[in-house]
Amino acid sequence: MTDQSVEIAEITTEVDRLAAEAIAAAEGAASLAELKEIRGQHLGKKSPMGGFKAKLGSLDPEDRKVAGQALNEANRAVGDAFSTAESALGDAARRRQLETERLDLTEIRREAQRGHLHLVTQARYRLEDVFIAMGYQVAEGPEVETAWYNFEALNIPDWHPARGEFDTIFVNLGEPEEVMLRSHTSPVQIRTMENQEPPIYIVAPGRTFRTDTADATHLPAFNQIEGLVVDRGITMADLAGTIDAFIKAFFGAEVNTRLRPSYFPFTEPSAEFDISMPDGSWLELGGCGMVNPQVLANCGIDPEEWQGFAFGFGIDRLAVMRYGLDDIRELVNNDVRFLRQF
Repeated sequence: MTDQSVEIAEITTEVDRLAAEAIAAAEGAASLAELKEIRGQHLGKKSPMGGFKAKLGSLDPEDRKVAGQALNEANRAVGDAFSTAESALGDAARRRQLETERLDLTEIRREAQRGHLHLVTQARYRLEDVFIAMGYQVAEGPEVETAWYNFEALNIPDWHPARGEFDTIFVNLGEPEEVMLRSHTSPVQIRTMENQEPPIYIVAPGRTFRTDTADATHLPAFNQIEGLVVDRGITMADLAGTIDAFIKAFFGAEVNTRLRPSYFPFTEPSAEFDISMPDGSWLELGGCGMVNPQVLANCGIDPEEWQGFAFGFGIDRLAVMRYGLDDIRELVNNDVRFLRQF
């Protein structure tokens, strides 16, 4: 073996040794900064491997080719090791950074409380269910009405003293008709009788409006439900039995009802109906009576053939009675601490 062959063997052996050291150092780096420093030590121009490039010039062409190939392979292996280490250390650094800078943006740290229907809505749906079970249909109508539907068809002409007791809120829409926010849901009954042939069994729940000042027992915007039956052979006994059946279904079998004579222009005879209280007293709940024959005639129904009864009461007041509230204004204050109880 010539001296030059020995020198080439020594060079390739030394290159392999330095490459192994560089690869081991790259794999042992603990951070990107440390890896950068190690890269300069093993691959920089002043590094031992970089010094071998100067030695290649003193070799003859054939030996230079062999030594150069060994040096290139070593450089590629070391470069691949540094690239792999850099990728792994970069991923680890990003994970640490994300964990350090992570923000908890959770707005609700406890189980979210689900909402539920308002107390008045609960009472309305319960009432509707009771009457639907009794064979009634639910009817609705507009909240803005003309004088015909709100008063005149109900036998309350403009000269009638009862008309002034409704504390009506008028809407100024100009001629030709007087327009108002409905002061009761009776207009729904009129519209139903105008557009539907008897027999009729409906309840009409909805919001109504009057100029009342809000206090413990009154609201200017409140909810009513009214019932209407038009059929052949209807009597006051049917009305009394219907009210008693409804009250027992809503409040319980232990609650009794009674009728007291009263007056309404749209019913004849008319009555107030009361319910019994646990202390033995009676509480007025609403008004009722046989539909006035003139009201039937106003709607195109022959009062000689058909008879009917009607009743009505406030849903808000019914909710107040059912849940023992002291002030009806609690229903519209929107205090969730109060509403959450029901």
